[in-house]
Amino acid sequence: MNVSSKNIEKVVGLAPIAESLLQKFDVNGPRYTSYPTADRFVEAFTEKTYKEALEQRRLRPINQPLSIYVHIPFCESLCFYCACNKIVTKHHERSREYLDYLKKEINLYLDYLGQKQNVSQLHLGGGSPTFFSDEEIQELFNKLKQVFILNPQGEYSIEVDPRTVDEKRLKKLREIGFNRLSFGVQDFNPDVQKAVHRIQPFNEVASLMSSAKQDGYASINMDLIYGLPLQTTETFDQTLNQVISLKPDRIALYAYAHLPQRFKPQRRIHENEIPSAKNKISMLSIAIKKFLEAGYVYVGMDHFALPTDSLAIAKRQGRLHRNFQGYSTQPDCDIIALGVSAIGRIGANYNQNSKGLEDYYDHLNHSRFPITKGLALSKDDIVRRAVIMEIMCQGRLHYESIELAYMVNFKEYFSSEMKLLESFQEKDFLELNDSGIEVTDTGWFFVRAIAMIFDRYLQLDQNRTRFSKIL
Repeated sequence: MNVSSKNIEKVVGLAPIAESLLQKFDVNGPRYTSYPTADRFVEAFTEKTYKEALEQRRLRPINQPLSIYVHIPFCESLCFYCACNKIVTKHHERSREYLDYLKKEINLYLDYLGQKQNVSQLHLGGGSPTFFSDEEIQELFNKLKQVFILNPQGEYSIEVDPRTVDEKRLKKLREIGFNRLSFGVQDFNPDVQKAVHRIQPFNEVASLMSSAKQDGYASINMDLIYGLPLQTTETFDQTLNQVISLKPDRIALYAYAHLPQRFKPQRRIHENEIPSAKNKISMLSIAIKKFLEAGYVYVGMDHFALPTDSLAIAKRQGRLHRNFQGYSTQPDCDIIALGVSAIGRIGANYNQNSKGLEDYYDHLNHSRFPITKGLALSKDDIVRRAVIMEIMCQGRLHYESIELAYMVNFKEYFSSEMKLLESFQEKDFLELNDSGIEVTDTGWFFVRAIAMIFDRYLQLDQNRTRFSKIL
């Protein structure tokens, strides 16, 4: 769908944002895939606490369907920008051992939850899930179907490294049961690809996109990163044109966060080749304008979707949710986390698996859940989580709904936060009235900054450099 700039706001509800405004609010802050954020997890959260949470779920008379996340850490080659938990190896026999341990972990849930738990969402992430062979992916899928009930209308997605698949593999993944794909693209410029050690020509990705559409995937996502070494506004503009020509259903546009002190692969990037903050903002501004003109809906934060995609529909209908994988169409639900470093949630508890492979294996060898840290949420955490997620997902909040659900007087409970919000109202980021908070069209681009106001941990701890920039 081609949309003239004159009709952009009418069609998608948003117009491009001034570059100066983007630059002013490019500050560090959480992504709020959870609240409290994962950096607040503690080692005092034990396997015993986790088992108690599972038992409480099992005894509930009614439960929402589960979401399952499986982390597959292996990659054949190192991408220099990567901040994920991964293991770089060309020894594919390692995946066989890892799969056997995943099956051990799945069996533990059979023991504690029984065999009739419904699942409406499954996501394989990494690393590179396509490091597994088709047979191993099929075996994993079959094991999950033995223990859980996978709803016929569920969302089953897998992250795909375009360098590891061909048209035949995409067709096989569809036959296995996946109905959503996410291609890691990042940038199409050859010089940029060389600088980050990820060569994948446009024509090859275009061919895969065409095949995936023919195979009947319900939604195809593309990941892009701006701020990579050797990127310029001109080269990134060309990448954007190429992406739009392929018309993915969803686009995830991330800012590169250069933190070499935390992520060793980034030490191979030459800092003098990284675009300036001003140029990064220019790239973001260009991307927003181009995606809106191409008919994409700005879902929130760094996500865009075609109006016909389920994510855009969920936003229009007020059904948008957020979990550890980002924006989701699924109702707020418990998440079973499988694999090394995977993060999950059961009720008012967050949990994270061992980050090291040996430790992960050791737990499972002793028939223990590989939980190494987590967090049991306090009442204050739960109230603030509800507020932050309403703002992040719906862009609006009614005081009464929070007051009735959590037995608090909103304006009294959040008196200091209400004062801080007044400055955002002056900038036309939101509207405050007697009944609630409404994020404006402009404010949607800065929704993380608005949500940060309600983050008690962040307000007490001003050290935000461990977080990425919000734009």
